[in-house]
Amino acid sequence: MKKQFALLTLLLSAVLAVSSAFAATEKEKAFTDSYKKAFEAKDEAALKGLLYTKGADPEIVEFFTMMVTGDLGNKLSSIELRDLTAEEVKKAAEVQPSPSGGKVALLVKPSKKLVLKTSTGDANGSSTGTSETFVAEVDGKYVIPVPGPVK
Repeated sequence: MKKQFALLTLLLSAVLAVSSAFAATEKEKAFTDSYKKAFEAKDEAALKGLLYTKGADPEIVEFFTMMVTGDLGNKLSSIELRDLTAEEVKKAAEVQPSPSGGKVALLVKPSKKLVLKTSTGDANGSSTGTSETFVAEVDGKYVIPVPGPVK
């Protein structure tokens, strides 16, 4: 009986781990699909909607809006969410000077990094670019956190 209970517990743990990983993967896919769809449609409002601005500095919100919409004329070559390295986790937690004075930091803890590769070209040549930004999970969905004031 004890062996059966232990086996059942192990099996249940494995199912929960797989379903948890599946849910995270689905959230990641939903985020990257939303970003890709908005980017390809050149939908500035939808891209801005992916920003988490609660408590954020308004000037920095404006900068982040320009950041997510700045490459809209380019072709999106690839999009992915990556786990953060230990160094990136440390960097994400840093307090930095604000352009308007004071100090700012990300108000939600990022767990991922959005990596975009874009390309553009015309008769004069072509270029490629890569951009990275932190991504956090808030209320069960992924968002791009915008820094806000800290004390």
